[in-house]
Amino acid sequence: MKRSTISFAIVLMIASVLLAACGQEAAEAAPDAEAVTLTEIGESDLQRVTLSESAAGRLGIETIAVTEDAESGQLLIPYSALLYDASGATWTYTSPESLVFIRAQVEVESIDGGFARLTSGPDAGTMVVTVGAAELWGAETGVGGGH
Repeated sequence: MKRSTISFAIVLMIASVLLAACGQEAAEAAPDAEAVTLTEIGESDLQRVTLSESAAGRLGIETIAVTEDAESGQLLIPYSALLYDASGATWTYTSPESLVFIRAQVEVESIDGGFARLTSGPDAGTMVVTVGAAELWGAETGVGGGH
């Protein structure tokens, strides 16, 4: 009986040490307090979303420039850059500078393969988000309790 009590006590001590170490690792892996900063843009419902470098890295944000079709002059963005709100309006996130993102409304004429042909949207050369846009939307609008 004593042997099993001692064994149980040893197992309990080892488990306590391991749990304490896991708690420390979880605290170290916790996102930084200022991972996302939101700034109102004028009197609009839009907000400027600024990410910390570590937050952008965790989200895997990728961007690409808006292009212009040489024949039609239409603006083209990857289909993956589009977001649809609850009312069906179409949006994309632009990146005017590193780690800064602003939602912009776009009008889609058609989807051609992996690209959306726009009748209105950001100018050619503007960087748009192709990976991580849904997470930016969540940060901006508070989906998921982010703020």
